[in-house]
Amino acid sequence: MITRRNFLGASAAALVTTLGRPSAGSPGIPLAAADTPGTLTVALANETGSDTVYAYVTGQDPSNGNAWMLLRADGRTVYHPPSPPAPGAPLDVDCAIALGGTGGPARTIAVPHLVGGRIWFSVGKKLTFLVNPGPAIVMPSATNRSDPNIDVSWGFCELTYDTTQLYANISFVDLVSLPIALSLETPQGTQVVRGLPRGGLDTVCGALRAQGGDWAKLVVNGPDDRPLRALSPNQAIAADGSLFAGYLDGYIDAVWQHYAGTDLVIDTQSGWGTVTGRVSNGTLTFPGVGGFAKPSTPAVFSCSQPPFTTGNDEMGNLSARLAAAFNRTTLLVNARQPTGENPATFYREPATNHYARIVHATLPDGLGYAFPYDDVHPDGVDFEGKVQSAQPGTLTVTVGSPH
Repeated sequence: MITRRNFLGASAAALVTTLGRPSAGSPGIPLAAADTPGTLTVALANETGSDTVYAYVTGQDPSNGNAWMLLRADGRTVYHPPSPPAPGAPLDVDCAIALGGTGGPARTIAVPHLVGGRIWFSVGKKLTFLVNPGPAIVMPSATNRSDPNIDVSWGFCELTYDTTQLYANISFVDLVSLPIALSLETPQGTQVVRGLPRGGLDTVCGALRAQGGDWAKLVVNGPDDRPLRALSPNQAIAADGSLFAGYLDGYIDAVWQHYAGTDLVIDTQSGWGTVTGRVSNGTLTFPGVGGFAKPSTPAVFSCSQPPFTTGNDEMGNLSARLAAAFNRTTLLVNARQPTGENPATFYREPATNHYARIVHATLPDGLGYAFPYDDVHPDGVDFEGKVQSAQPGTLTVTVGSPH
């Protein structure tokens, strides 16, 4: 898999769901033949406590060769930035969609078909989006200290809206920041993802500091010396390669030793069915399919470094399930992945993805991506915090939390 943060590639949500759990209803795998309206009604609600909140819509336009697009400040007009002669050009139109006052009526916008989409929010100040030759949009960065948005409180949700369906999710793969919640009207009823509660960022940051070590270094304070965001370990490692050095080595070694004498059975949850592997000569080998070298800690946290970069779809499905089990540290207690997975056993090892553990524990419904393959789960279970429909009504996206 390519990293979910590859803004020049396909939809982040689509990549994860398609490789993580390729079932009917995933982006790119239609629920059924359908023809969604040309625009999706989205209501943007402000519950931040601030009356200065902006939204931005970015994505790739399938009606224009997947060219990058934004919505203008009116929340309806599509804007395709031209390719500039040099990197770092400013947008030449206003794309900041002003929301109403906190607790007031939602701002309604019309989102066209798009893939790899995001709805961004910022509090107190507008965001700066730049354009590189291509064109390619330079998105806000949580780790680049020279980024003009580095001290701004911002966050996003992800969505793909095409002719077959809407798929949207909240994501903590990069960071925890503003609470964002989703509510989707469908003919079958309303789907709800509650997002972080009020004070959720402070809760997450407090728990990371209590965990100590490099986990405490994931907390980023703003100019007021209060928590501005919490970085995920994969983002933190990308910014500082010294973090978490060798952190999971003991667990990874124990897994490799365990499966040298025990079968690991992985259900691809797709047409390939179930495959069985063992460690032989240092490689976790699935006969007739392929093998995995022993991963490193950065590879586990990112899910996008070797051996989790694979050359075919079947290996991609195995990669997703193996990476998820490593992040949840369940491979020593469950040899049938993900069929036998029990959330009560997740993150129980001393060395585990404590960021993911803390995020899920803070969410009132436990739903939301905390690492790139957090959508891997047994059939009939949801961890990822998604809304999805081939007949979507109004999608309400709430920034901030009233509770």
